[in-house]
Amino acid sequence: MASKSERLDVYERVTNQIVEAIEAGAEKWEMPWHSPEASFQYPTNVLTGKQYRGVNVLALWASSYVSGYPDALWGTFKQWAELGHSVRKGEKSSIGVFWKTLEANEQSEGDSEGEATTCGTRWIARAFPLFNAAQIEGYEAPVRPETPHAERIERAEQFFQSLGADIRHGGGRAFYQPSGDLIQMPPFEVFRDPISYYSTLGHESTHWTAHPSRLDRDLKGRFGSEAYAAEELIAELGAAFLAADLELAPDPRPENAAYIQSWLKVLKEDKRAIFTASSHAQRAVDFLHDLQKPSPALMPTAQGLTL
Repeated sequence: MASKSERLDVYERVTNQIVEAIEAGAEKWEMPWHSPEASFQYPTNVLTGKQYRGVNVLALWASSYVSGYPDALWGTFKQWAELGHSVRKGEKSSIGVFWKTLEANEQSEGDSEGEATTCGTRWIARAFPLFNAAQIEGYEAPVRPETPHAERIERAEQFFQSLGADIRHGGGRAFYQPSGDLIQMPPFEVFRDPISYYSTLGHESTHWTAHPSRLDRDLKGRFGSEAYAAEELIAELGAAFLAADLELAPDPRPENAAYIQSWLKVLKEDKRAIFTASSHAQRAVDFLHDLQKPSPALMPTAQGLTL
């Protein structure tokens, strides 16, 4: 069984990787999800074709941001080998995270540090190494067809209309008002471009999911006095996840300048905070997608754990 220090190292290593990326872009208000080098898309496993979720999305975006990887395909050393490719000598791996259920004998020890619980099952985070397509010897990633701009904008418009949220327009500020349960947006015409509008609306829509009638997201018990900063980080991550879903590359937002230092403070003081924020953001985006069409209630998963 891994020691407590080994368990905690997963959180520390992932957090440090993300903090490094945030600090690298802080002066330009760029976050790891504003990668100027890479095409903006969800990190995807090269062998299975499945998209990574939760904190893995943010961790791999951070690696791509710092290293300038132009592609979103990732795989383990073994997976690349199965495809007949090899990792270039001297390349450094990035951190991926998977969740493992604890065995009965581990549960009996009462050591809950680095663990989380859902539906009576206890989980623990484990790290594993991933390599980007840019680190593979002689590998050429397949060309990804680009959805026409007009089609992406139409898809975004339909997505937000389907939420059933009370979205009002007017004034010069964008915000979600919990007391009235409404989203206030400046007029569409004042935004630099449609993508800026929908990115902002994605941020406010993520706030909208926190209402007691939806996900009932109350962060005070988890973050105390830093709950506001944590909620803003969750909304920013939710907007980024939605932008990837809708193929809308989010631009750096001047509003980020007001929050960057508070985000860094939260992450540096709490090595599990980014796991919690990413998990809440993923749950929020899943909830918004679930409103697009009738579907069974979301079942708890390891990605939805609160740490």
